[in-house]
Order: sequence, then structure tokens, then C-alpha cells
Amino acid sequence: MEITTIVPRLPPAVDGVGDYGLNLARQMREDFGIITNFVIGDANWTGEGVIEGFAVKQVADCSRTALLKLLLNQDDVKQTLLLHYVGYGYARRGCPVWLVAALERWRKEGNNRRLVTMFHEIYAFGPIWNSQFWTSPLQRNLAARLIKLSDRCITSKQGYADIIRKLSQGKHSDIPTLPVFSNVGEPKNLTPLSERQRRLVIFGGTLPRSRVYQQSLLALQKTCQELEIEEILDIGSPLSFQIQPINGIPVNCLGIKSSQEISNILSSSLVGFFNYPTEYLSKSTIFAAYCSHRLLPIGVWYKGKDGDGLQAEKHYWLADRNDHTLNLLEGQVVADNAFTWYQQHQLSVQASIFASWLV
Repeated sequence: MEITTIVPRLPPAVDGVGDYGLNLARQMREDFGIITNFVIGDANWTGEGVIEGFAVKQVADCSRTALLKLLLNQDDVKQTLLLHYVGYGYARRGCPVWLVAALERWRKEGNNRRLVTMFHEIYAFGPIWNSQFWTSPLQRNLAARLIKLSDRCITSKQGYADIIRKLSQGKHSDIPTLPVFSNVGEPKNLTPLSERQRRLVIFGGTLPRSRVYQQSLLALQKTCQELEIEEILDIGSPLSFQIQPINGIPVNCLGIKSSQEISNILSSSLVGFFNYPTEYLSKSTIFAAYCSHRLLPIGVWYKGKDGDGLQAEKHYWLADRNDHTLNLLEGQVVADNAFTWYQQHQLSVQASIFASWLV
């Protein structure tokens, strides 16, 4: 079976949604023999025409015509599309009108066509002084049109599933919620924390890592002190400011590393530190990476509530909300709980669910 998967970007670009799509395609090919042909929705992307054996095509420009030219030129009578949707991945203001219009036309051009949409996000909102406030109605309208176009909808957060169900106006009731998997591997035979180096890792994109150093310094210092951290590693694109030592420990900035290199580092480290809204941890590839490598995830409190099966102090530790001193024995319990939670939606599980819905 062959399918077409639309993503914003693929490697060498650093793009969490693209990495998710590539990992999923690789697993579906391995487990179910499903062949994926990729379509890149970013006209500025630069990369190869074949990646890991997958054919890759790219829109000439972000227009309905450009996308339709790629989709309607396919020879298959039956066409199945898997769309990885996040508005800002396809348009600067999060309003990819061209993408939705093209898919509406694509559906009208033939009867034997199937669209499965993975909603990594649905629409944004914000205060009146933020551009998201003004674009939110259009983002919502585009999401609603996509939901009605789709034969199946999947998402990474239960709250998103509730929104999709409402916007579908009765079309979709069975909406799987699949917290994202790790984009840097799922190693087996992981060692307990007591056998690992006293190392803390800060991993991810520039914004979440910047928040760690600029907004979570006291929590980070507390964590390093309580767990007797001896080494701090920063993994990701260079930040725009100089990172100062934490409790006298220099932060070793490694830059961008391969998935295997990151996996090797995480597998031998003690703590994965994050600054991310805890209500949205199920859609964080950073948190997923920490869980899949059985690290102790430690972050800071955000106003919001737990969701998607996650609980503070059970699946992750909040360094700024607990006066109790953390130790390795208690940390191991938290790390094990996070690891167990992750197994329910690991990559192979998600590949099986997607494969069943793409047929």
C-alpha cells in the first residue's frame, strides 16, 4: 500500500512535526509494508528528493495550484492522504488557506479518496494585543473545514479531541488521543538512575531552552543541588545569550546533534529539565524523549491542570512547587512512572493505529 503524507518540512530542517512524520513512516514501512511518499508544504525547504528511501516532492509555492499539481498528477486511482496539521507549519500567521482549499478541491476531483488528519495543533488564541487574537477566527474556520473533510481525525491531546468532536458537528466521535512519541529513539535495557552519571540535560528548541535559563533559574539550581548534579549539557540550536554556570557548574553547549547521539546522552543521564506548560506535556517531543529514555523529568509549575494521564509528582517533578527534598530513590519512582506511561503510545503502538485507519 502507498500513501501520501503532507508535512511542513523534513530533515535537514529542524522540525518536530516533520520528524514525527518521518519516524511514523519508517515504522509503518517496517511493520506493515506501507510506503510513504512525502509532500513538503514549505516552498523554502531545501533537501533531497529521496530521504531514507521515501520519495519527496515539494510545493513550488504555497498555493492551491501548486499542491493540486502534485496531488492530482499521481497515477493511483485510490488515493490516501495523511496530513500532519499545524497551521503555523504551513503559513506564517497560522492560516494556510491555500492548503485547505487545495484539499477541498482534491476531494471533489475524485470519489475514491481518503484523508486522515493528525492534528498536532488546531488553532491558536491570545490577548487582543497579540496577532493570534486576530487570526484565531480564521484559524478556527480552517480547522473546522479540515475536520469535515477528513475521514479520520487523530490528535495528541484529549482537550484537542474534545474541540475536534465539537467542530465536526457529529461527524467524528471516535478520535484517538495519542501523546507524541520520542523523535530521538526508544532504547531498551535502560539502566536505573543510580547507575547513571550525575548529569542534567536541557534539550529542545530555542524557545523552551531559553525559558529554562531565563525563567527557571532558581528551580534549576535547586535541582542541581538536591541531586548533586556534576554535569549540565545543553542540546539544540545556539541561543542568543550567554549561558552562565549553574551552581558553579559550566553548561556544556553541544549544539545540534543526531538522534542517535542525543539518545546515547539521554540514556546515561539522570535528569531531563524542561520549562513547558504542563497542561500540554502530551504534545511535547522533549518530554516524550525524557520519558522514553527513563530519565527523571523535572520542570516548573504552570497555571493549568494535568491531563492525558499525567500527574505532577507522579510522572514528573516540579522543582518550584515542592519543599520536599528530592532523592534518587523517589526520583526513580517518578522516572519509572513516566516510562510506563510512555509505553502506552510508543512509536510501534501509534504505527499500528495509523495503519489501521489509513486502509
